Formats: sequence, structure tokens, C-alpha cells
Amino acid sequence: MNSKSTVTLKKLVMAALFAALTCVATMSIKIPTPGTSGYIHPGDAIVILAGVVLGPAWGFLAGGIGSAMADLLGGYFVYVPITFVIKGLVSLCSALLYRKVGKNSKSRYTAVILGGVADIILVAGGYCLCEYFIYGAGAFASVPANLVQGIGGLILSAVLYPILIAIPDVKQTALANS
Repeated sequence: MNSKSTVTLKKLVMAALFAALTCVATMSIKIPTPGTSGYIHPGDAIVILAGVVLGPAWGFLAGGIGSAMADLLGGYFVYVPITFVIKGLVSLCSALLYRKVGKNSKSRYTAVILGGVADIILVAGGYCLCEYFIYGAGAFASVPANLVQGIGGLILSAVLYPILIAIPDVKQTALANS
């Protein structure tokens, strides 16, 4: 196996692991949100970190597939394609911000936080926009819970980033994508 196919295989395996971790993190701790039938969860932190570690394309797939799987397994069928796109975009934006801003260790940490800000905007705005076409003006009821979820994702990804980046293979992959 040549070195290019080894790198591709490594990325594929890491993307599958991030997708699985995203799904588990999304489904394991659920804080119900009143009146919306939704819930707040720690999965967004993994979506952000998937983009940081895997880069734009693999991060998009890992974050989108893992989050969509959680909706599929959780019975939120109408949200599967919506979640795939929104969470994939969160991961993609996190990756691009990490690549653009992360020039040294301090700025890489700042880039992770900016990925969390992108999460807040994309999750609250994206779900509100999509739900507007499903529920009408009732979609605005989900915005506060989605803002809280995004803030939680930002905080948790900022806490987990230094731990995750201390793993040599993860650090090497993340730095190769920045």
C-alpha cells in the first residue's frame, strides 16, 4: 500500500470514529427542551472537533453522518437530511476556520472557539429556517434551545480540544489539515 492510500485509509477510519462518537455523544446525554420535542446534547462539540481534526471534506461527512444517524436512530426522521447538512456545514466551517486562523498553538485554540461560534449561528439559524417551512412561525420557539446547545458545543469543544490534540496521531492529522 502506498503512502497516499495509507493516508486516505487513516482519514476514513478517523472519520468513521468521529461519526460514531458524534452519534453516541448526541444520543447519550439528552436534556429535553420544553415545547419543542427536541433536546440539548454534547454532540455539537464532536462535530466541531471533527472538522478541526479531519479537515473540510472528511469533517463534513463525519459530523453530518454522525448527527444524522442520531436523528435516524432517535426517531427524528424528518430531521435526518436537515441535520446532515447543518451539522456537516458546522464541521466544514470549523475546518476552514482552523485552516485560516490556526497558524500557531494559541491561534489554533482561538480557531476552535470560532468553530463554536459558527456552530451557534448555523444550528440556531439553520434549524429555524428549515423548521419555518415545516411548522411556520412556531419554528422560532426552537431558537433559544439551539443557542444553548451551540454555546454548550463551543464550551465543550474548547475543553476537549487540548486533550484531543495531545494524542499524537490526532495532532498529526489536525496539523496536516491546517
